[in-house]
Amino acid sequence: MNNKNIGELISSLRKAKGMTQYDLAVKMNITDKAVSKWERNLSYPDISSISKLSEILGVTVEELLNAKVKSNNNKYNKIINIALLGISLAMGISVLVTNILNKIDIKSSVMMLSLCSTCIAIYLLKNN
Repeated sequence: MNNKNIGELISSLRKAKGMTQYDLAVKMNITDKAVSKWERNLSYPDISSISKLSEILGVTVEELLNAKVKSNNNKYNKIINIALLGISLAMGISVLVTNILNKIDIKSSVMMLSLCSTCIAIYLLKNN
């Protein structure tokens, strides 16, 4: 299985063919800046050009499409993870404290613990 993201894959295949970004761009009828953006994962090849790109690089369309798409949203993923875990922790502590103080009913406790469990489940599913 290919562990490279699509930019790394395009770059390594191009180099293996002895082509520069400019050479690939000429064959694709695009600019070398576009190839550079692909290889840096700033943009991706248009779906209509995948067939031609795979032919030039000597791989199947499936191999190109199976490359990982690099996420540029790592910062947002971290924020979401922190929020999910924070909500879970806050709900758990709230239920514990309000139960100790006898200030919460069973129905509210169950609802808060359900929210806590849901956040943990989303976090686990998202990160696995």
